[in-house]
Amino acid sequence: MSLSNPARVDELLNYRLASLLACSTAITTRLCEGRYGITRREWRLIALLADYGAMSPSALAEQAHLKRPIVSRLINDLIDKRLVAKVRMPSDNRRATLELSQHGFQLHAELFPLSVELNRRVLSALTSSQLSVFDEALTLLTSHAEEVIRSYPIEAKADRRHGGSRKSQRVAWNDTPMQ
Repeated sequence: MSLSNPARVDELLNYRLASLLACSTAITTRLCEGRYGITRREWRLIALLADYGAMSPSALAEQAHLKRPIVSRLINDLIDKRLVAKVRMPSDNRRATLELSQHGFQLHAELFPLSVELNRRVLSALTSSQLSVFDEALTLLTSHAEEVIRSYPIEAKADRRHGGSRKSQRVAWNDTPMQ
């Protein structure tokens, strides 16, 4: 298997990371859904609000690395579950910040230590030296991926609301200019 020269899909970095994520979050997902009645994405928003405090829905979407419409639906579900509260800005009633409710803080206080323990158990496969190198590599790869995104503009974007890609703007893979 080769990350540097993949010959199959299961050798691509994103595939390998997705496989690791699927395996390592399975127990957390079952805990979230089975014991606490929330989704893994809802848990992500709760954890971010607990860690960083009140923020706008847009800031929360950015911090969670999720699209704004998805976060909007999740926020509404969390408000319905009384885990998050929307606080209107006194200066502009159209704007609001989100903050955890008392129930949200209680859920976080109970679920976060379980998440930390599961995280610790998955990472226990690595020595402290390997863990340090892995942490450094993840930081470097994330930073570099952000640079690649900024330097590689793609003009045609998928229009998923209308069944997939924009067929009139489709370009063959070998006609796409590399920068």
